[in-house]
Amino acid sequence: MHAPLDCFAAASEAGLNSSRLEELSQVARTAAELGGTVLMQHYGRLDSIQQKSRAGDLVTNADLAAEAAVLESLQAATSNIPVLAEESGSSGETTGLCWCVDPLDGTTNFAHGYPLFATSVGLLWRDQPILGAIAVPFLKELFWCCPGVGAYLHNQRITVSDCKTLEDSLLVTGFAYDRRELEDNNYAEFCRLTHHTHGVRRGGAAAVDLAYVAAGRLDGYWERGLSPWDLTAGAALVVMAGGRVSDYKAPTYSVGTGRILATGPALHGQLQAELDTIQPLPEHLYAG
Repeated sequence: MHAPLDCFAAASEAGLNSSRLEELSQVARTAAELGGTVLMQHYGRLDSIQQKSRAGDLVTNADLAAEAAVLESLQAATSNIPVLAEESGSSGETTGLCWCVDPLDGTTNFAHGYPLFATSVGLLWRDQPILGAIAVPFLKELFWCCPGVGAYLHNQRITVSDCKTLEDSLLVTGFAYDRRELEDNNYAEFCRLTHHTHGVRRGGAAAVDLAYVAAGRLDGYWERGLSPWDLTAGAALVVMAGGRVSDYKAPTYSVGTGRILATGPALHGQLQAELDTIQPLPEHLYAG
């Protein structure tokens, strides 16, 4: 059974002291900013947009260029730490400490010229996030966190919101690429919670959604069908900003489940309980 997400415990188990953690945090920030810089060089001038195995799951020349730059930066600074990256997969043995890299989170947004996208670089111990950095280059924002140091937007400390009720909350979510194939597609949750909150946003970039929860701009986030590179940096950010991260139903957390529920402390149990009551929508209501 996995324990609740505890970045300090994961760092300790991985044998990382405070000095090494701060070094690795700087490595993550440098790599994320570099990825963001490369993305902006391609923004609005894409040469190639291709579809992966599922409809709507895109990859562009910007994804590939940003990933190459990030991996080169990580290799130069920490050649002994394997990497799990969205486009190139794993390099080295990733069962222990590894970097999780999403060079362009929000590829569909990017391809359409919608400016909500990010480069995410997180450090994982087995399936538990430790630290990370998320660059949102169009907005010139860099979110980062480190155990013992905290969570930051540039040099400003950030904290989750103190929202206490679902009725007063502004939430965010997303829909997996396989939503057309599965009954468990998040449509029902989106409808129900839109009705019972101030609103539910759909940003299209999980790393940005989690960064905004960590910064208190949004009160909570849930989603399914995600990958470790989507989750690692953002989950660590929320925890170190004073929030809670778990699976939908259990208090435990592992990036391997592909699910996440991230909120401020007061809202967590309420959103978890509400999600547990929602049944999938009948297919005839949304499928043509």
